[in-house]
Amino acid sequence: MIEQEYIRKIREQFELFGFAPIETRAVEPLTHLLKKGETDKEIYLLRRLQAEEGSGDSELGLHFDLTVPLARYVAQNQSDLQFPFKRYQIQKVWRGERPQEGRYREFYQADIDVIGQGSLPLYFDGEMPILLHAVMSSLPIPPVTIMVNNRKLMEGFYRGLGIEDIQTVLRIVDKLSKIGPEEVKAQLVKTVGVSESVAEKCLELAKIQQPDASFEADVRALGVEHPLLEEGIAELAFVMKMLERLPKGSAVANLSIARGLDYYTGTVYEGVLEGHESLGSVCSGGRYDNLIEGGRHKYPGVGVSIGLTRILVPFFAKGLLPSVRNTPTCVLVALVSEEGREMSMEVAESLRTRGIAAEVYHLPQKFGKQIRYAERKGIPYVWFPGVESDQEHEVRDIRSGEQTTAEAATWNPPEEDKISVGLMGE
Repeated sequence: MIEQEYIRKIREQFELFGFAPIETRAVEPLTHLLKKGETDKEIYLLRRLQAEEGSGDSELGLHFDLTVPLARYVAQNQSDLQFPFKRYQIQKVWRGERPQEGRYREFYQADIDVIGQGSLPLYFDGEMPILLHAVMSSLPIPPVTIMVNNRKLMEGFYRGLGIEDIQTVLRIVDKLSKIGPEEVKAQLVKTVGVSESVAEKCLELAKIQQPDASFEADVRALGVEHPLLEEGIAELAFVMKMLERLPKGSAVANLSIARGLDYYTGTVYEGVLEGHESLGSVCSGGRYDNLIEGGRHKYPGVGVSIGLTRILVPFFAKGLLPSVRNTPTCVLVALVSEEGREMSMEVAESLRTRGIAAEVYHLPQKFGKQIRYAERKGIPYVWFPGVESDQEHEVRDIRSGEQTTAEAATWNPPEEDKISVGLMGE
């Protein structure tokens, strides 16, 4: 119930920004899943138990994210879509992870993406963190810091240093927060074969963090030049200037953020929960200009993904997300007798028409049993219909024991009793 409440809040914010929902299939051709980056270790293959050797089932896999399936969806439906195409998608995904805190084999992702046809204004790169801030601020969780970088800036910097194996460097630098600067430096020297002085330059770039476009001066102070570096600096500065409208500290330029997937080509994002940095990024994404293949057109895109399960599971474990009750029901309508079932059903229907969740007790048992049923489920109110047509109805708050007369057409509980989910901070 808590998970569904979070999904409702996220969906509401997505739609406020003009994103429409779609859903793609869970199963994709393996050739498509393997196209875009080093993901083979993450993919679960699909196979029927009685499948014969050589059957086509082995060429299918469960999607590990929602961006790659979106690329296929856009390519197949391009003639029917209006561009820029703005969609959101909230679905489960599956990854071959070793289960641990922040890592799960099956989990919910909530994605938003904007896809252009031919080109896509950089404006959308700046809108993504603004939308992320609105979504995450709507949830009763600690503040989220959104870190922003640009892959062109990083790649241009590395090329300016004479490095050719860009993807390997990006993957190593992306581990900085997990393995620390000394290990990053060691891996760059050993795996990529760069000198210690070049590895140190890569670390100096990764250490730059600024809350605004002032990162540019820090980058230029490192004395590296390359045309792609200039392009990346300009794009990141544009985005950071857009983000000045957010509360101070909500977004920072963090030049260590690289994102592991190869399909990102420009702006990249990662968001961490304040006080819960050990969880890693709870939302992430970026710009991809070459992910979607659609004939004569290019379909550049930018998007972000919120790891809903990664946020919720640790808070469940720490008891920070209690459920107020085990049911949406606010009122249990007692059943006096079989003859009175119609009356009880009318009361419940009247309450529901006004948005009050109600259920009728299933058997005409003693009121004590019906009340205990409500107590066990956490239902706050029990309604006692009048047996005779002229007899008044009564409703009891079983927490306080207070019982008053009431009419189904007008009675209302306090707003907080209509809510079945206790959210952190509320």
